[in-house]
Amino acid sequence: MNQFLALTSFGIEQLLADELKQLDASDVVQKPEGVYFSSTLENAYLICLRTRLASRVLLAISEPVPIKNKDDLYNAASAITWPNHFSAEKSFAVDFVGKNQAIRDSQFGALTVKDAIVDSFRDQGQVRPNVEKFQPDVRFQARLLRNAVTFYLDFSGRSLFARGYRDNTGAAPIKENLAAAMVIRSGWLNDINQPLIDPMCGSGTLLIEAISMAAGLSPGVDRKYWGFEGWQQHDAELFNSLLESEGQANQQRLTDCDIKVYGFDSDQRVLKTARINAKNAELSDFIEFKPGRAENLVNPFKATGHILFNPPYGERLGSLPELVSTFTELGKLFKQRFLGWHVALITSNIEMLALLKLASHKRYKFKNGPLDCQMALYHIDQAQIERTPEVSISDKDDNAFANRLRKNIKTMKSWLKQHNVNCYRIYDADIPEYNVAVDIYDDHLVIFEYAPPKSIDAKKASERLQEVIYFAPRVLDVSADKVVVKVRAKQKGKNQYQALNKAKKTLVVREYNALLKVNLWDYLDTGLFLDHRKTRQLVAKKSKGKRVLNLFAYTGSVSVQAALAGAEAVTTVDMSKTYLEWAKDNFELNGLRGHKYQFIQADCLAWLAENNQQFDLVFIDPPTFSNSKRMTNTFDVQRDHIETLVMAMKAVAPGGELIFTNNKRNFKMDFDALAAHGLQAKELSAQTLDIDFKRNKHIHNSWSITRQ
Repeated sequence: MNQFLALTSFGIEQLLADELKQLDASDVVQKPEGVYFSSTLENAYLICLRTRLASRVLLAISEPVPIKNKDDLYNAASAITWPNHFSAEKSFAVDFVGKNQAIRDSQFGALTVKDAIVDSFRDQGQVRPNVEKFQPDVRFQARLLRNAVTFYLDFSGRSLFARGYRDNTGAAPIKENLAAAMVIRSGWLNDINQPLIDPMCGSGTLLIEAISMAAGLSPGVDRKYWGFEGWQQHDAELFNSLLESEGQANQQRLTDCDIKVYGFDSDQRVLKTARINAKNAELSDFIEFKPGRAENLVNPFKATGHILFNPPYGERLGSLPELVSTFTELGKLFKQRFLGWHVALITSNIEMLALLKLASHKRYKFKNGPLDCQMALYHIDQAQIERTPEVSISDKDDNAFANRLRKNIKTMKSWLKQHNVNCYRIYDADIPEYNVAVDIYDDHLVIFEYAPPKSIDAKKASERLQEVIYFAPRVLDVSADKVVVKVRAKQKGKNQYQALNKAKKTLVVREYNALLKVNLWDYLDTGLFLDHRKTRQLVAKKSKGKRVLNLFAYTGSVSVQAALAGAEAVTTVDMSKTYLEWAKDNFELNGLRGHKYQFIQADCLAWLAENNQQFDLVFIDPPTFSNSKRMTNTFDVQRDHIETLVMAMKAVAPGGELIFTNNKRNFKMDFDALAAHGLQAKELSAQTLDIDFKRNKHIHNSWSITRQ
């Protein structure tokens, strides 16, 4: 009997142990690192062909050997007769797992074992075998656990869960062995004659695994690579005989199978992928894929059955607003149309489960890739319908947030008619319990969640946010796929500009006679500071026929308004190449071209120190704080504002003016220090707050700086 270790993903270990027992493995022992078992070579081949839950099967080629340091590891590896396991003509690779006080790096451990293997061949007068990291003929693994190392042959080869039928996946791929575990945990296999529906089927993995398991197919039959193929003791004749036998059995089982399952998805492209994957798995006849949204799912079956799905999690894909809406509606739909059915789903966004307003009778923890997930099981019985939990979001017609939003719309109605603006703020934490800002960008909606204080219960804050996400698009008549949700915690330095996603989508909005590009998806800020709308108009009114300088220009919206107002020349300076290119795009959108518009990429303060040009109007909107690596020193607007203004005024021509703004709450202008430099300041903050920011008088402050 040989000793093996089967590896799998977190949460699947117990199921794998049960599966190995069913596959006639002996001495099955589940441990945190995997499942140990004993088997003959023949049955080990069959286990590799038949397992659905293992991600890898390793064959032990040594007993555990205590080690303390590198020399112990080298000696333990040298004690193995490696030519008994592969020939010098074969390439090999070594993986190292684990650490102790002396061996803390996996590469260091793997290199030590590799050296021992190579030296073993040389000591026996053989040619040195080649190392191949990516596609070796044979792969070994050294596992260091509790200061003892055990050496294994990678018997099955990597990614045993890959069945070979997936040419493509949907946006939220799930590994086949996790899909198989979900099918088992759902309970459908206990009665495969019951209907099975996946209302968000994506690329079809759950349904393909379900049919394959129900038919009793061996998933490894079509696998192209096996780790044992380069092993000296591999019995190719035996394995090929078993492979042929399992292949024939699969064909017979497919012939005998008369089960049908059903998958729905709202994305036709994803459904096309699902159909291709099912065809590759030779299971097209057993799965019916149809277009349809989960919220519109109907029940055409007379018998009760199972609903099993893997919805988007709202982390890497999909839209949180769509998820909130979907989960809220699904909970009601299940109770209305699927009485007596069993529902099972997996998610890493555990808070979404509360929106179903259902009581789960079992939950299992899994990992889907790097994400910690829970699989929740529900039985839609009469008790689920009769239980009276807190009212569903969708039933709160008198929701305070929704009512305030309606009131704000009414208040701003006449203002919107008078102004040629389609981007504005409609709500800004008006009600403390709903601590968010809601901005309109043409037909899109951006919800900024302010980080709740520690005194606020996290669960309650999450529920409030879900209400905002549910009601805002409905009250404002915006489709959920055009809603963007962002968390706007207090930021320092360049963090406020760091990318959130990689959507690389843009939208063109209108502000009076200017067209401006915004990106609602990739950054915390969108590329247009809405609270500076009147500030931009103020600069524009002062710009006609003048030379204008815009410092810390960001995406150049102030420069665009100045140019459209008839500025003689506009110079735009910013440290970021990305934002400077964005500014150029904004100029191009408005047909502003020519040599009188200059764009300079530079540290604004360093540029000012060397500048010898003068301008009639200078606009400067520095960050509250910056520690950018591209700046010589850190910058703090309260600490450094006098030095900055004095330096900037050197660029102001006689009779000229400097407009200075910043967003530091409770900013204090040092009038005495200004006067000492022959300068005076007049506050413009009240003049530069438009109607949609009157509720937040401290959002920014503005000043006119001139010479005395």
